[in-house]
Parts: sequence; C-alpha cells; structure tokens
Amino acid sequence: MDAMERISMLFAGWNDTLVKSCLQGCMGEAVAATDFSAARITVGDFCFFAGQPSVDLVREAPAPILVPHDDAWAAAIESVWQDQVKKDLRYAIRQEPADIFDCEKLAGYAADLPAGYYLKLFDRACYHQSMAQVWSQDFCALFAGPEDYLARGIGVGAYKDDLLVAGASSYAVYEGGIEIEIDTEPEFQGKGLASACGAQLILACLARNLTPTWDACDLRSVHLAEKLGYHMKGPYMVYFLR
Repeated sequence: MDAMERISMLFAGWNDTLVKSCLQGCMGEAVAATDFSAARITVGDFCFFAGQPSVDLVREAPAPILVPHDDAWAAAIESVWQDQVKKDLRYAIRQEPADIFDCEKLAGYAADLPAGYYLKLFDRACYHQSMAQVWSQDFCALFAGPEDYLARGIGVGAYKDDLLVAGASSYAVYEGGIEIEIDTEPEFQGKGLASACGAQLILACLARNLTPTWDACDLRSVHLAEKLGYHMKGPYMVYFLR
C-alpha cells in the first residue's frame, strides 16, 4: 500500500470534492504524519485534517481555512492557534444527479442580463483578465497556467465593454466534475450577474457530462445555489486563520 492509499483510508467517508480532487491526483497536496496516524490535505485556501489529531500538521497548515474532521481536531486547532483563528460556518450543498436541474429555468437566468452586458465561455483572454484582478483570481488560481486551465477548467464570464465584471468558474477539478467559484466585482453586484454566470456554467457542465458541485461560504451563497436548483445539506464548522 503506497502513501496516498494510506492517506485515502484516513479520509474515508469524506464527501468533499476538494478532498476528492487531491486524492485523485488532480489538484492540491497531501501530507501525512510519519506513522500515518494523521493526514492533511491542502487544496487552494483549504486545509482538511483527518486521523488522530496532530499539532504538527495543524501548526504547519499552509492555507487559511482549516476544516477539522471532528471535535478533537477542532480542539487541536484552537490549542495551536488560539486567538489567531476565528470559528465560523460554511454550508455544504447536496451533490445531486444532473436531472435535478431545470435547464429551461437556468437558460432564462443566463439570458436575463442588463443592457450592455454579455456572457462568454472563458478563453485565454478571460484567463488573463481574471488573474489580473484581485477579486477574480480564484477563478483560475489553482491551475498551472492558461494551458492547464483551458485543458481542464471551464468558466463563464460576464462582460461589460470587454471588461470581466463577474464570473463562474472551476475553482478546482476532480474526475468528472468541478467545484464552482462565483464572484462579482463589487461595483457590479446586485445586477443578477452571478445568477446568469452560475446558470450558464451549470448548463455548460451538463453539456460536457461534468458534475458541477457547490460549497457555500455564507447564506447568500446558499440562496443563490438554491435559486439555481441545488439543495442545502447543512452547516459545518471551519476555522479562519487571521
């Protein structure tokens, strides 16, 4: 049994797509304690911990969002980081079959854009625009570069005057699916652009037989997910490094 197989055993039962992405060798990094009693998976801004709590793995966390497997890991995080972490909730969204989506309704959301705005699938120019603006970097940041993104990623941008102002993209990828990231440049919020981009991205994923999965950072994200056809599974606890 190799190292990744042993780490996979520690994460057995986790249904998080970022964990899945790493275990499948698509993205991220997995690190285990020397005796394989514990492991940490890091993908983008997230660290996931499983096995027996290890203060070393917690102390060396390279990302700001720490996701404990259980109360014992939560206690280890609080012990190591004390007032340098803030406890908060994220919201798991159910991973459901493709036929849960109402494609006609999604097409309506995608078409409901204010005058002067348009959508297009991410291409090389979209990639470079997203990476050049702080608010949109998470659309493509986990990919090695434009070639990697165009080969494995998928995204939809909302444009005004040829400027990317909102989008929905693959924050991460796993075998047969993506984890959705949706953002809007603050000055353009409240115009329905997130709904339009999210709807069009879901349709594009379904056309490619990709599963579009969603994890919500707050209740506003939950409401958008539910509008587009998803259902909330429930809240879970995370820690944010200050």
